[in-house]
Amino acid sequence: MLVVGGGLVGLATAVFLGELGVRTVLVDRHAGASIQGRARGINQRTMELYRAVGLEAEIRAAGRPFADDWGVARCETLAGDWHWLFADDAPKAWPDLSPSEFCQADQSAIEPILIAAGRTRGTSYRFGTELVSLTQDEDRATAVLGDLATGANSTVEARYVVAADGQRSPIREQLGIPRTGPGVVQHSASIVFRADLAPYVPRRALFWIIANDAVGAGLVTTAEPGRWSLNVAYDPAAGQSLEDFTTERAIAAVRAAVGVPDLAVEIEDVAGWQQTIGLADRYRAGRVFLAGDAAHTWPPAGAMGANTGVQDGHNLAWKVAGVLRGWAGERLLDSYEAERRTVAAELSDLIVKRQLKRIGTTVEDDTTDDQLWTLGQRYRSDAVAGADHTTVFGDTLDRTVRPGCRAPHVWIDNQISTHDLFGRGYVLFAPTDPQPWLDAIRQVQPTLPVEAYRIGTEPRWSSYGPSPLVSLIRPDGYVAWTGTDPEHLAGVMPSLLALDR
Repeated sequence: MLVVGGGLVGLATAVFLGELGVRTVLVDRHAGASIQGRARGINQRTMELYRAVGLEAEIRAAGRPFADDWGVARCETLAGDWHWLFADDAPKAWPDLSPSEFCQADQSAIEPILIAAGRTRGTSYRFGTELVSLTQDEDRATAVLGDLATGANSTVEARYVVAADGQRSPIREQLGIPRTGPGVVQHSASIVFRADLAPYVPRRALFWIIANDAVGAGLVTTAEPGRWSLNVAYDPAAGQSLEDFTTERAIAAVRAAVGVPDLAVEIEDVAGWQQTIGLADRYRAGRVFLAGDAAHTWPPAGAMGANTGVQDGHNLAWKVAGVLRGWAGERLLDSYEAERRTVAAELSDLIVKRQLKRIGTTVEDDTTDDQLWTLGQRYRSDAVAGADHTTVFGDTLDRTVRPGCRAPHVWIDNQISTHDLFGRGYVLFAPTDPQPWLDAIRQVQPTLPVEAYRIGTEPRWSSYGPSPLVSLIRPDGYVAWTGTDPEHLAGVMPSLLALDR
């Protein structure tokens, strides 16, 4: 497997593939992990996925510096008066819905964790390397890679490729996949700097919107004390460019945002980024799959960009593993687009509304239920049997076991959740002896990785339905099938696994 792009999405996808035994090569132009502090909010669903690969505790620890951050504030300068747009006082834990808690840990803190985790799972990293060309045929994809330090080229062959190469995605452009949406709505320079802002920050915020005659910008903290990130918009139509942000200009922007003309400032990095709104018309072209910003881009409000991208990678990884291991057919990979692009299309409108609310634009009330859009995403595809919904989201979060929905979280004991059982294969829950259903599965696909558990009759198991309901859960924690008849399960298994029978 080849993953192109070493941001959060590419790195997480490599970990998920490695966890399932898929040998992976990851290529990225940069020298290593990003020092930029973007993409900070990690929602409960994404934390469940990190929990499944044993990284939850380490990632939560990386987020401890953000424990006191809350809300979004607007001000003319940081040293002046703040006006709170909203206070983010929502609970970070939903113990009756998920074993995991919301976490704030920025990109610069998480990427090294993912790189180390990928290495222990066999991922080969080629940083400082660009993709020169990519071709594919019926059997494989062939990539020519260029070492940016030496200029030497090498060739890698892979069965499949994940294009996690960002919102400008050269791979998407090469494949000729259009993107629907307004496109670039703002150009920004992200200035990472060091300064002592403690005298001006009696209480930390999640995000400061700063607007005065000298600068309009957004300010966020990073995981390292005394290290900050200021995002300043610029307008190419007015002749402005990223090159305008010299060290002197960057220092002046920081001082104007803080409101202290002689503030001691050390600039560490200035990088450009574009805020875009767009959705790729297709997520797949032959052996190449788009993920993360290459597939969908939104404003940052709601912390759904990176979360959705990581969840893209997780959805794809187990399907690729199934095809490569031989227990699933090639057509299973078509369900990636059917499931994840449909979710992205629905999220687009919700996220844009939330961004408008954040920046103070008058919009209709944002009634989005965070629990619903985090845990209530629903799928309809051939990898699910018996889904009875027609929309991505219901009116409320359904907490019962239903095909196409995320399986309910139930505490098995004080530390182990049902979601701790998911990840490496299918899981079968039955209120009686599960052997007849296991036999039904194995008569169709003997090599399918599946574990069976007999669930109890206590009230906590009520979300898994009244006896004799049996449920089959996919490796990503989504319900593939429910029923009471082993023969019916045997009948739907070829479709669920895209087997030619």
